Amino acid sequence: MDKKQNWIRIAEVLLGVVIGIIMTLTVVRYRENRKILNAKYVEWRKLNLILDEIEENYVDTIDQAGMTDAAIVGALAKLDPHSVYMPPVKLEEAEEELAGNFEGIGIQFNVPNDTAIVLEVIAGGPSEKAGLLTGDRLLKVDDKVIAGVKFPQDSMVRRMKGPAGTKVTVTVKRGKEEIPFEITRGKIPLHSIDAFFMVDDTTGYVRLQKFSRTTDAEFIDAYSALQKQGMTRLLMDLRDNSGGYLDQALLLSNEFLAKGDTIVYMEGLHRKREVYRADGRGSLKDISLVVLISENSASSSEIFAGAIQDNDRGTIVGRRSFGKGLVQEPFYFTDGSGLRLTVARFYTPSGRCIQKPYDNYEYDIYNRYTDGEIFSADSVKLNTEDVHHTRSGRVVYGGGGIMPDVFVPMDTTRASAFYVACNRKTTQMRFAAEMFDKYLPQLRAIDDYAAMDAFLKRIDLPGQFRTFALRKDGITVKDDEFAETLPYLQPQLNALVARYSKLGENAFYKYYLPVDTTVEAALKADDIR
Repeated sequence: MDKKQNWIRIAEVLLGVVIGIIMTLTVVRYRENRKILNAKYVEWRKLNLILDEIEENYVDTIDQAGMTDAAIVGALAKLDPHSVYMPPVKLEEAEEELAGNFEGIGIQFNVPNDTAIVLEVIAGGPSEKAGLLTGDRLLKVDDKVIAGVKFPQDSMVRRMKGPAGTKVTVTVKRGKEEIPFEITRGKIPLHSIDAFFMVDDTTGYVRLQKFSRTTDAEFIDAYSALQKQGMTRLLMDLRDNSGGYLDQALLLSNEFLAKGDTIVYMEGLHRKREVYRADGRGSLKDISLVVLISENSASSSEIFAGAIQDNDRGTIVGRRSFGKGLVQEPFYFTDGSGLRLTVARFYTPSGRCIQKPYDNYEYDIYNRYTDGEIFSADSVKLNTEDVHHTRSGRVVYGGGGIMPDVFVPMDTTRASAFYVACNRKTTQMRFAAEMFDKYLPQLRAIDDYAAMDAFLKRIDLPGQFRTFALRKDGITVKDDEFAETLPYLQPQLNALVARYSKLGENAFYKYYLPVDTTVEAALKADDIR
């Protein structure tokens, strides 16, 4: 055997050894992985085994679907508070709320006594076409009486909503007459902006209640109208805005930030870091900005507020926000149900995650009241170990929400005993409904603030309210206490009555501003830049 053949033989032996080692390692790794998979399978299969045993052995007939749903809910309870399972009906309602439209008859109403009153008939909607008017009392939906029987408000909504093209008969009381309207349901737009108007010659105000599919488009229309009226400063009101679609928060932030500014980044165990930056095409990069937040401002609201604060782009005014720094992704199932599963955390540009601890999660806002935080900045509990810095070097903290640059405590000093007594019995709302009945033709004709101002002065709302409170609720008040209460009470009465006019919700917020201490602080706040 020559040298060449020897080398070939040696190479073959070595190759065989290497292949043997690789095969051995592969088999070992396969067995280890199989053990892991088997262990995982056994753990997950335990749930199925238990359900099978229940089905085969339980003493009574069981609700299979209900038990499955309960098992899913129980499993998710071991995760975070925002990973949730939604049965088909709940999922449909949740999706509809954020979609920017729903199918129904197109009215907004409230229930000041035990009868629903139409506050707004949506322009171009089915109810307007059928002839419903603001101020109509809702008596029946089809054959179901809903007035005077303590009918739940959400049940009223469900009866009036339905697929586009279907019909429903709504019977209303208009004056002394009862009128049935057959209404063909249709697609109704849902607005994410409650109100926008000029506070003074240069300051615009926008109240955004949620981040829906139409938020950015609505906001563009709103600020365009305000700029035409001379707006150079904007109060963006996100109080009680619980969030919504992430992409809309990004689009809204983009309107104010310079090219390359970080808006937010996200990261999770199974999600690689994604950084979202402004593209510089926003139309409001130079406008003075103040953002209003509250303890109920959450999620997308906090993404926006965090981006503005960390980039030193504007001033944040109000109270510490909710503290939801988790990102949910939807998963849908063939039976119409769905899962919203937390897949990542979001981080503000300075690198802070503002998610609050899970301990006592459902009682956190209540605890803020009992601990005094709502009434004093000194009582706010900040995580001073989780320190971050804005672009200019200002200190901000992670965990527990966005702490505003200007803290505004809840003001209870002006709430007299008379005012509190009226609030407990919703006297103001019922009074407003009576004023609408009394001044129906005048209110329906008013479509500008000068006319509304003149009307409100002419009818002596304070005097009529004092009489109403005594006549309807037996609430008495001395002259000095009433005079002390009036500066706080009258703007509320003006707002509640004015919303019944064509000015709608814009009028409510505009007339309520004089007693809104957060707006007052926002108007005094300096631009942080």
